[in-house]
Amino acid sequence: MRLFFLSFVTMLAFAANSVLNRAAVGSFAMDPLEFGAIRLGAGAIALAALVAMTKRGFELGGAGRIFGVAGLLVYIFGFSLAYLLLDAGLGALILFGVVQITMFAGAALIREPLPLARWVGSGLAMGGLVWLLWPGGEVDVSAPHAALMVAAGVGWGVYSLQGRREKDATQATAINFVLAAPFAILLALLIPSSGTLSTMGVLLALTSGIVTSGLGYALWYQIIPALGAGRAAVAQLSVPILAMAGGMAFLSEPLTLRFTVAATLVIAGVLISMRR
Repeated sequence: MRLFFLSFVTMLAFAANSVLNRAAVGSFAMDPLEFGAIRLGAGAIALAALVAMTKRGFELGGAGRIFGVAGLLVYIFGFSLAYLLLDAGLGALILFGVVQITMFAGAALIREPLPLARWVGSGLAMGGLVWLLWPGGEVDVSAPHAALMVAAGVGWGVYSLQGRREKDATQATAINFVLAAPFAILLALLIPSSGTLSTMGVLLALTSGIVTSGLGYALWYQIIPALGAGRAAVAQLSVPILAMAGGMAFLSEPLTLRFTVAATLVIAGVLISMRR
């Protein structure tokens, strides 16, 4: 029961990241690269301070750290850049579909058991998302931006799989953020800004970096070893549902019958897959 609760809290943090990102970039016209740089920088400072206060020490962690840092950077900036010219619903389907493939492939490579319930739960939840998010009518898909979203899905899958090897979740997340932040800041400085840097946008980026990303990702690394790659993959399919619910609660987005039915399918699929 504790693992289920912590998984739910982590998915809420991921969904909150989406709401904060949409609010900053959409409502306050913030440049997505600047949002990502502030998000990583704030998370790095907060997590480094937490590690220093608890005297955990800072260890690079060997070659595996390269996968963690690279996965984090590819995910954050692939995601941000892809949405510049990609339909939101289609982007979410590409992202979470690729995450499923990446993490299930990782589970197979490390010979983690993948019982029938895991496959059924994944199929049911993914089917609910497809029905909810598939764009209506003709959609002009930008191939480069779709490729960026595929890269983001692979990056997050790799980042999550690396978490199964970490002994200290908070320390590992802190190192990932500290090493990734300079690259993020450099990228934001090199590419001309396409938005405005408002006080509210910066506050949203800071909240995302410190709370829902920094602490949320540390909690993710803590629970992944117990969840396993398969269950962790399917659990994430609840994130778009929670994010849309957050949009309804805080961004005045409408509640529809289609969302209610799709949410039921997704949550049922996640619960089926969470069975041991």
